[in-house]
Amino acid sequence: MRLFVNRETRVFCLAAAACIAVFLAFSGFMLAVLPENAIYVIWVGALAVMLFMAGAFLVYENRRQRIIERARIQIVEYLAGNERARIACDEEGGLYRLFHEVNVMAAVLNAHAEREERSKEFLRDTISDISHQLKTPLAALSIYNDIIRQEAGTAETVSEFAGLCEEELERIGTLVQSLLKIAKLDAGMIVLEKREVAIADLAERVKRRFAWRAAQEEKELAFSGGEEITLLCDALWMTEAVDNLVKNALDHTKPGDVISLSWDVHADHVQLAVSDSGCGIHPEDLYHIFKRFYRSRFGEETQGVGLGLPLAKAIVEAHGGMIEVDSTPGVGTTFVVTF
Repeated sequence: MRLFVNRETRVFCLAAAACIAVFLAFSGFMLAVLPENAIYVIWVGALAVMLFMAGAFLVYENRRQRIIERARIQIVEYLAGNERARIACDEEGGLYRLFHEVNVMAAVLNAHAEREERSKEFLRDTISDISHQLKTPLAALSIYNDIIRQEAGTAETVSEFAGLCEEELERIGTLVQSLLKIAKLDAGMIVLEKREVAIADLAERVKRRFAWRAAQEEKELAFSGGEEITLLCDALWMTEAVDNLVKNALDHTKPGDVISLSWDVHADHVQLAVSDSGCGIHPEDLYHIFKRFYRSRFGEETQGVGLGLPLAKAIVEAHGGMIEVDSTPGVGTTFVVTF
């Protein structure tokens, strides 16, 4: 029985039972030996047993009250801000099980508080990053606009800087759209419409999107995989994820480099791999490349605002997949997506 799990409760109950047993045995003996005076002796014995049991109960209850008071003090300390305050619960019994659950609740509250603090820090950092990312194109737009106003009579200058304005506006639009997509994925607002999609069709869409850019930059796109291989996914979102991986490869390669997309099916999973023969990723960057707005301090300044890879990762994970990266500086990089 759970009642007797606690040592102190067990000792108290055994002592009470032993006292009653002795009293009953003594009463039976007195009735047999001195039947005419037994009633008086039994009354005295009963009074002694009651006094003993009352004293034992008071000692038992006093000890339990001290234990509860120590627990109350620890709870008050925790509520006062001491996150390390805990109730001692190294014995067995219902009371100690309750203390254990209180400790677990405190640990869970600490974890929630830490997560909330991290969320606040992330929000502050994100706002700071967004502000920083928007400053550059907005400052450029302001400069270009001043130049256009000053050179209003020169059609060539107006045309040139109007084009530059368009590029900066596109950069701002891309930033805002990427942030909105990530925010929706984080908030669970996206309902993925999954269906069986031929990966070859998905790859063809990606290839059509980047073919012109690759040709302009003198880079080669090489796509390969089985025509019959399918993936249960939301085609639009999965295309977005692969787009970002291929765009990242284009951003970090030079004329003559090759960007390849391959896919294959194995016994229990489907894999997509985006590889390039570009500059590779510095080992210190590998643990940070999926962080939002992360820009390497080792590589050359490239296009983008540092949201493509985090967005790709969020989409892949929303589909129940995982994404890994393997890179050798000066040799190339491979992103492997597994479902």
